[in-house]
Amino acid sequence: MAKKSGAKQEDASGRKLVASNKKARHDYHIEDTFEAGMVLQGTEVKSLRMGRASLVDGFVDIEGGEAWLHGVHIPEYAQGTWTNHAARRKRKLLLNRVEIDKIERKVSEKGHTVIPLSLYFVKGRAKVEIGLAKGKKSWDKRQAIAERTADREKQEAIGRRLKGMSD
Repeated sequence: MAKKSGAKQEDASGRKLVASNKKARHDYHIEDTFEAGMVLQGTEVKSLRMGRASLVDGFVDIEGGEAWLHGVHIPEYAQGTWTNHAARRKRKLLLNRVEIDKIERKVSEKGHTVIPLSLYFVKGRAKVEIGLAKGKKSWDKRQAIAERTADREKQEAIGRRLKGMSD
């Protein structure tokens, strides 16, 4: 019998998605993405396997040549004891030196930041997808919404035509 988990189902690439930051793609232009491992405590992993995490206020900071994930909320494990973790502690990210240097160079430019996009498991290992991002202006957001609406209306019109309905 297959083991049931609180985490969401596996996708085609073998990733079990735990949490995603949908608002990030609305608020930022994502220029580049990286996959990073995380240094976690045991109760954090158990809480993630139950599918509990929030990336909403998260960001990545480079301190002393190491990447750190701040503001990600992984709630305490319900069956944990005094060894439970702090819900919003900073967590070390496991990246290559080349990737850290590239991120550090870009973040030093004005307007760039690094944000977590999704949190998932690959082959039993917790990973976080981080994005090198630049903030959108309000008119960029309105333009993106207008483009999505136009595309949706275009697809609906094509669907009506294929079904033989009139416009």
